[in-house]
Amino acid sequence: MQRTHLNCLAVAALITAAAPAFAQSSVAVYGRLNTSVENQQVGSASSKWVEQNNSSRLGFRGTEDIGGGIKAGFTIEHGFHSDDGTANSATAFWNRRSELNLTLSSLGTIRLGKFFSEAYFATADYVSMHNHDTGTSSDALYAYVAGDNNKVAYHSPTFSGATVDFARSFGEGVTNATYDAAVNWDGGPLHLGGGYSKNDADHQFAVRGLYEMGAFTFGGYVQRDKNAAGNRSNVRLSGMYTMDATEFHLNFGKAGDRGSIANSGAKQFTAAVNYNLSKRTKVYAFYTKVDDEGAGLYGGDFRSVAFGVRHNF
Repeated sequence: MQRTHLNCLAVAALITAAAPAFAQSSVAVYGRLNTSVENQQVGSASSKWVEQNNSSRLGFRGTEDIGGGIKAGFTIEHGFHSDDGTANSATAFWNRRSELNLTLSSLGTIRLGKFFSEAYFATADYVSMHNHDTGTSSDALYAYVAGDNNKVAYHSPTFSGATVDFARSFGEGVTNATYDAAVNWDGGPLHLGGGYSKNDADHQFAVRGLYEMGAFTFGGYVQRDKNAAGNRSNVRLSGMYTMDATEFHLNFGKAGDRGSIANSGAKQFTAAVNYNLSKRTKVYAFYTKVDDEGAGLYGGDFRSVAFGVRHNF
């Protein structure tokens, strides 16, 4: 009996000693379902009603506090079509993100794996407020320089409101290596950013600004990019007015001609209304239209009238 009692005390002591270590590790499930019903028209074809997925995803993220200011973390994220349940990709289940990272508190974070361009997040995504740059109303004119796989990246600590990101993806015999860099700065109501990406002959540079003024928010970016067809300039302006749980959005973008290709520019206009039912759920409606000039570099003219629901968890 005494031995049993002592064994129980020993097990209890071990559990108590291990408890702080267990408490330092955490894993969270998160995601988004974003589905709309839309009346779409492509070019001069007849319009049609469709149910549209808007970048729905399921993810897991976790961190472990190793001690001494060191943390290990991961994020894996699967993209799927909320309208029919199929995966975004037939070849990659974690098609949106598959990242392992290590943070040293005063030195920054090293990231490894698959993740989107930080230059994009610092510019185009930052000002796309109405539906977070997803679905048919997403920015159709931004020049995204691909290179999301096989990446190693560095994210700095915050210095006087500024953070810096650098990344390199390894082509590994399939594509060329991609270089990506971004800077973000927050100063009260003013938020500034810039990003540069390069993959062989393709490269882009963009700067972004966003200003909050009470119920109004104004943003925009300017981009200059180059590919095999030549140089191009692209400008986007966005605005939001909030009234209680309702948001009113306007968004306009204009891309110039590509190099010497005549009639190769485009325009995009979006007007949207969002109503936040809660912090996690909103209903929305938008009208978006892309006017593609004669060269058809943006897939032709397009317009959509949409009604949707978005839920984050």
